[in-house]
Amino acid sequence: MRRKIEAQLLAWKEKRAGRMPLIVNGARQVGKTYILRQFGETHFKNVVYVNLEINLAIASYFGDNIMPEKLLRYLESSAGEKIIPGETLIIFDEIQSCERALTSLKYFCEETPEYHIAAAGSLLGVAINRQHYSFPVGKVETLTLYPLDFEEYLWARGKALLCEEVRKAFVSMSPLPDALHQEATDLYREYLIVGGMPACINTFLKSGSFLDVPLVQNEILDNYIADMAKYANSGDSVKIRACYNSIPAQLAKENKKFQYKVVQKGGSSTLFGASIEWLNLAGVVLKCQRVTNATEPISVYVDLSAFKLYMGDVGLLVMKSGISQQTVLSGNGNIFMGAVTENYVAQQLVAKGYDLFYWESSSTAELDFVLQKGNQIVGMEVKKGEHVRSRSLSVFVNAYKPAYSIRLSLKNFGEKDGVKSVPLYAAFCV
Repeated sequence: MRRKIEAQLLAWKEKRAGRMPLIVNGARQVGKTYILRQFGETHFKNVVYVNLEINLAIASYFGDNIMPEKLLRYLESSAGEKIIPGETLIIFDEIQSCERALTSLKYFCEETPEYHIAAAGSLLGVAINRQHYSFPVGKVETLTLYPLDFEEYLWARGKALLCEEVRKAFVSMSPLPDALHQEATDLYREYLIVGGMPACINTFLKSGSFLDVPLVQNEILDNYIADMAKYANSGDSVKIRACYNSIPAQLAKENKKFQYKVVQKGGSSTLFGASIEWLNLAGVVLKCQRVTNATEPISVYVDLSAFKLYMGDVGLLVMKSGISQQTVLSGNGNIFMGAVTENYVAQQLVAKGYDLFYWESSSTAELDFVLQKGNQIVGMEVKKGEHVRSRSLSVFVNAYKPAYSIRLSLKNFGEKDGVKSVPLYAAFCV
């Protein structure tokens, strides 16, 4: 599958000076191992791959001397391949399971920068936070891989030309021809069910049927639950699982602000705050913070006590919520589809590198997302269908007089009174 991170990986490979070991972070099963191995096979003469969670012999070797020259010779003999600077990519997979391997990246950076070292970690943030792993700050470059965004999904579906037409329409704010608009809308609804997890997309592409997709999604969720048990103590894992399981119910509320009492009667941040942090560090949820002042720099006006939680992948939300595939595909009115649509948009924004914020004004108006683009603050309203009347965006515009605002819905491209109408399928363009 074609991924946008490939351009960043190539830029890292081609650095002539100052290149550091690379860590590709992200939730489980978003494709980190696949993309690194594919990148290595495409752009290097050979790849030396080590899974530190499975290959305990090599993992234990890091417990002794972690000087690069010694490690390199051992890896050569273990893999049966010569490691040549500039020609070999060394991949340390599941690096969160071996703290000494993580520490060794510091020495690879300082003593042997000519070698290309890449690592993948699924629960690295959890390991650093909970198990107090030391992180080689300033000695590694870090990239985060997310599930496929909608544009990457269209590439996987062989719709690259449709992507180009959507991007052109976004730049000009000119409506797409009706046939293309309908095709893109149908594919968007398809994506809500399949989601962006590579295994789910592969299953759908092979069978052409939605029926097998929930089986793969269930397996992914089971793996997440297993991680909660493995990487947290028994008491914490129960709380983490309870918070995670509450997300569909949290999003179903009219006020989607995360409420601890939904997790458990009498719940509080004291009881569940650390569990939310675990889920966030694991990359399986997306945290959207509230701001009451939408001015630059927006991050300094965050209200730490109020936030929304979205699932890291919209397909997992659809499956976990139990909403029927027929409802999603038909576009028929359903209250929960508003939450699904918001989760989809949050996923697209995070994949583009945006921090997530929503705006609230004295509990009288709430705007779904607020973005900072350079020195501009852009309000974004999300609608699940073609009905777009809403008071909140007007309140926001009157309060802050932004250069423009965005309304995402099922309507075609257009622009009126400083509000850009952007179809939901074009969220990757924002």
